[in-house]
Amino acid sequence: MLYFLRHILLFSVLLLSAERAVFAAGPVNDVQLLIIGAGASGTTAAIQASRMGVKTLLIEETDWLGGMLTSAGVSAIDGNHNMPSGLWGEFRQKLYDHYGGPKAVETGWVSNTLFEPAQGNKILKELAVNPNLTIWYRSSWKNIMRRGNRWSVEVAVKGKPVIVNADLIIDATELGDVMAYLKVPYRLGMDSRFDLGESFAPEKANGIIQDMTYVAILKDYGKDADRTISKPAGYRPEIFEHSCDVSDPASKDNTPVIDCNRMITYGKLPNGKYMINWPKHGNDIYLNVVEKNAKDRVADLKEAKLHTLRFIYYLQTAMGFKNLGLADDEFPTKDKLPMIPYYRESRRLDALTMLTVPYVAQPYGQAKPYYRTGVIVGDYTIDHHHLKNPEAPAIDFVKIKIPAYNVPLGTLIPKTEKGLIVAEKSIGASNIVAGATRLQPVVLGIGQAAGALAAIAIKKSVQPADVNIREVQEALLNSNAYLMPFIDVKPTDVNFKAIQRIGATGILKGTGISYKWANQMWFYPHHFISELDFINGLKTYYPEVSDIAASGKDLGVDFFTQVMSRLDKSITLQKVTADLQKLHEKQDEIQSNGIKRGELAVLLDGYLNPFAKQVNFSGDLI
Repeated sequence: MLYFLRHILLFSVLLLSAERAVFAAGPVNDVQLLIIGAGASGTTAAIQASRMGVKTLLIEETDWLGGMLTSAGVSAIDGNHNMPSGLWGEFRQKLYDHYGGPKAVETGWVSNTLFEPAQGNKILKELAVNPNLTIWYRSSWKNIMRRGNRWSVEVAVKGKPVIVNADLIIDATELGDVMAYLKVPYRLGMDSRFDLGESFAPEKANGIIQDMTYVAILKDYGKDADRTISKPAGYRPEIFEHSCDVSDPASKDNTPVIDCNRMITYGKLPNGKYMINWPKHGNDIYLNVVEKNAKDRVADLKEAKLHTLRFIYYLQTAMGFKNLGLADDEFPTKDKLPMIPYYRESRRLDALTMLTVPYVAQPYGQAKPYYRTGVIVGDYTIDHHHLKNPEAPAIDFVKIKIPAYNVPLGTLIPKTEKGLIVAEKSIGASNIVAGATRLQPVVLGIGQAAGALAAIAIKKSVQPADVNIREVQEALLNSNAYLMPFIDVKPTDVNFKAIQRIGATGILKGTGISYKWANQMWFYPHHFISELDFINGLKTYYPEVSDIAASGKDLGVDFFTQVMSRLDKSITLQKVTADLQKLHEKQDEIQSNGIKRGELAVLLDGYLNPFAKQVNFSGDLI
C-alpha cells in the first residue's frame, strides 16, 4: 500500500510540474471572475458583475474599452432607440449629457445616436469605475487550464507573464477565441436550412461569413484644406464608382438613388467628423480570418486597412471631399485608423439554447416558450453584408420579417463546458439571426446578461447552467434592463418591472410588428383585455382556472375578482377595487369598471407573483 501511495504522489507531482511547464513563471492573482476581452460585451459584463459584488478582472489588448463601439470606430448605434435597456441606456444618457441632448447626437441619417469613438471610450471608463473591478490594458491571454473547479490562465501584461486563477471565465473576445481554444463546439459560416429549420438558409451549410470593415473616422479640416492622402497601392477608382447609391435595401423598389452628399453624411458624427463604414461599393471587404492565429490575422488585416485607404482617396479625389482627412484626435495609432476592424461575424456557440429565425419571428408560436428566459432585447432587422463575396448565396436577408425580439439566457451557456460563459457575437444564434444580434445595443445587453449570470453563479456556488433563471432576470430588472422587448413601457414607468415580469411569464403577451429598420413589440398597457384572453394566459400557470367560463367582453373588476378568489381567498372585491384606485391615482387616470393590461400586470404581479415560479432553459415551468 505504501508503495502504491508513493507512486500516486510521484505521479501527482509530475502532473503538476507538467501543468506548470505550460505556463511562464509569474505572480499569481486570484479573482472570482475573469473576463477576456473588453469589447462591447466584455465591458458591460465587467460593470454588471462588479456592481453585484463580484471581484472581477477584465483584460484587454488595447488601451480602450468598448470594442466595436470605440476601438473599431463603429460609433453610430444601430437599433434599440426605443428600448434604452440597462447599461445601453446609461451609456446613451451620458452621451446626451456630454453633447447636449438627443438632438445633438442625431447628426447622421443612419442612426439616432452617433458619437466620437474617443468620447465613447471615456464614458465607458467612467461607468467601469468600481472597487470590485480591475482592468488590465495591453494584456492578452496565452494559456488556459482547468484545475479542479477553477481556471488557471496565463496572461501577458504589458509583456510580463502573470497567472490568474478564477472561478469563472467569460469569453468576450471578438471572434470567440477562448471557446475555440477550449475546444467547445461551435458553428462558423452559413447553416443548412435543414439543420436549424430555417427556410431562408441555403440547402447546404458553408463556411461563408459576412464582410468585415476597417472603419475610418474623417474630420472636416475646413473648406480650403487639402488633406488628401498619398495614393494607396492597388488603387482602382472603378471599384468605388457606384458608391453614391443611397437607396434603401429594405425597400421594395431597388432603383438606385445617387446622392454623394447624402452618402457622406450617412455616419456624420458630432464636431464635424464622419464615420466611414459604407457597404455599397465602399470599404466593406471579404476576409475570413476567424480561424487564423494572431500573427496571420495582422498580416491579412493590412489588406482591409489598405482597402479603406483606397476608398478615402476616392472620396477625396473623385468626389472632391479633399477637406475631409483622417481625424488626428481619435485613435492612439500611428496610421490614425482604429485599433481593431469591425468584425460582423464570429464563431457561434453550440449553446443550451439556439436562437433561430422561427423563434425570433414568432416567439409565442413555438413548441417551447423560450421567451420566458429572455435577458436581452433587440429591434434591428436581420442585416447581412455579403456584397464583396461573389461566392455568397443570393439571400435577401434584410427582407426576412421579424418583430422586436428577446434573446434567451441559454444562448450564452455551452452545452458541456463548465465554468464558461460566452458573450460578444459568439452566442448560440443561427448564422441568419446573428445578423441582428451583432448590433451594438444587443451586444452591450449580451455582456450585461453575461455579467449578471456570472455573478449569480459565483454567489450561489453553482455552474451557469444550474442557476435560477428568474434570479438572473431579477438582477437585470434591478439594473433597468429589459427582459421583453416592449417598446411602449420604458424603465422610467412606475410599472416597468411588474409589466416585464408578467410579460416574461407569457400570461400577458405582446404584439410584434416588423417595421422598417426598427421592429416593434407592443404591450399596450392602456388597452383593455377580454375575459377569454385573460383566462387563456392565466391557465398556463394556474390550470385550476381552466374550467371558468370566459366571454369575449372586456375584463371587469367582478370577473377578475371571481378568478382571483379561486386562487387566493383573501383577494376580495373590496381589495381589488381599492388597489385599482391606487393605480389610477398613480397614473392620473379616471377609474372605470374595466381593467387595462398595465393595471392587470401590476395586480397579477402583486397578488400571485407568477414570476417567482422557476422555469428551465426551455422556458417550461419546473
